Amino acid sequence: MTIDYLFGKGISQIIPKDRLNFTFSKRTGKIKSVLLNDKLIATFRSNGSIALTIHGAEMLVKHPKFVDNCITVSDEAKDFIAMGKSVFVKHVMNCGNRIKPGSEVVILDTKGNVIAVGKALLSARMMKYFKSGVAVKVRKGIKTYNL
Repeated sequence: MTIDYLFGKGISQIIPKDRLNFTFSKRTGKIKSVLLNDKLIATFRSNGSIALTIHGAEMLVKHPKFVDNCITVSDEAKDFIAMGKSVFVKHVMNCGNRIKPGSEVVILDTKGNVIAVGKALLSARMMKYFKSGVAVKVRKGIKTYNL
């Protein structure tokens, strides 16, 4: 339910629910993280949002509606972003309509491959309108990810 609420109705259908495992907080008893085949795909934040991992993003991006939560960046910036550097507005080629400040964002290259995950600092509308500034604070890039 949370995946559908945050990323769009029906997105959670792509997740094989029978192979999911959860870890729980010892103090609160709430879900802390979600694993698929012993690989971390997401962690729950205290505010109810979800922080996706690269594995989680690669799985969800297979759903056609998930592109509304993604940003496509130029080829000239993709190597820097894959190393964990922030996404600047001038490098955003396309952005999904569901992106709001503070929302979870998956960053794609021009071929549609996941290169990073992060948190949007601007809305999709602002990213299209602004000429400079940081659009997304990258949390993890594929070149910094421990596989």
